[in-house]
Amino acid sequence: MKKPLLGRNGPEVSELGFGCMNLSRVYGPETDRKEAIALIRAAHEHGITLFDTAEFYGPYTNEEVVGEALAPIRDKVVIATKFGFDLAPDGSVRGLNSRPDHIREVAEASLRRLKTDRIDVFYQHRLDPAVPIEEVAGTLKDLVEEGKILHYGLSEVDGETIRRAHAVHPPAVVQNEYSIWTRDPEPDVLPTCEELGIGFVPWSPLGMGFFGGQISEDTPTKEGDMRAGFARFTPEARSHNRQLFDVVQTVATRKDATTAQVALAWLLAQRPWIVPIPGTTKLKHFQDNLGAIRLTLTDQDIREIDEGFHSLGVHGERTA
Repeated sequence: MKKPLLGRNGPEVSELGFGCMNLSRVYGPETDRKEAIALIRAAHEHGITLFDTAEFYGPYTNEEVVGEALAPIRDKVVIATKFGFDLAPDGSVRGLNSRPDHIREVAEASLRRLKTDRIDVFYQHRLDPAVPIEEVAGTLKDLVEEGKILHYGLSEVDGETIRRAHAVHPPAVVQNEYSIWTRDPEPDVLPTCEELGIGFVPWSPLGMGFFGGQISEDTPTKEGDMRAGFARFTPEARSHNRQLFDVVQTVATRKDATTAQVALAWLLAQRPWIVPIPGTTKLKHFQDNLGAIRLTLTDQDIREIDEGFHSLGVHGERTA
């Protein structure tokens, strides 16, 4: 497995990371704690060193599981977590909050839940229009200097915001949604990251599971599955978007691969400093995802996928 840097000055990580969000009541019931810990540790045994979580996932419980799972191997992994939401005592979201005092409070709480003395990458989960990004970056710079965090990142931002933050203190990484059916970062964010030497971590690299191959217009929604309210997952949208899936399936069949492997390999082929973080609750799906690093797509494969995206389009807005 390759070990790229997350940005010019960021940490060395595995070329695929592990998104831990799915373990906490996202696409269905919460994963049993012991099973979640076993899966995270199995991912590391297979070479994964980047693990992505957030206080918002659960809320809070995801960080606790990640912390417990990785405590025995803490110095061998990179843990990324996030701040930026104003959470009520019951965990419900009251809004956004990136005030300096709140960033510090979240950092201290995350350190406790993660059972660690430093956060490797601390992301702003979403921009807070009430707090200038320069103030946020300044607070994160202070936390870096204090050793509470080693690097910081931004999520769901545009090129201008990245540049403004970079002028205060360079972020190591940006995490925006990016996949075969979500191309928003291509015209602005990816070129900005390349210019400034910032790593890029695509969230939802499998299109919220769509390119895993288990979702059609007839697939029933499980209780607790947040995709039920998303525009891309209505039966009508799924029916149309299945045409793009079929294009990916054609490439996968030709390569003797799965659609999930092709979707991840497509991302890995875009830039050498892109590190996808697919998430799963099943070891067999994780092992399938891992096969993407051994899959090489030709220029023709990539052109076929891209032509399919541009000619067919995607029905339903993405959910940022």
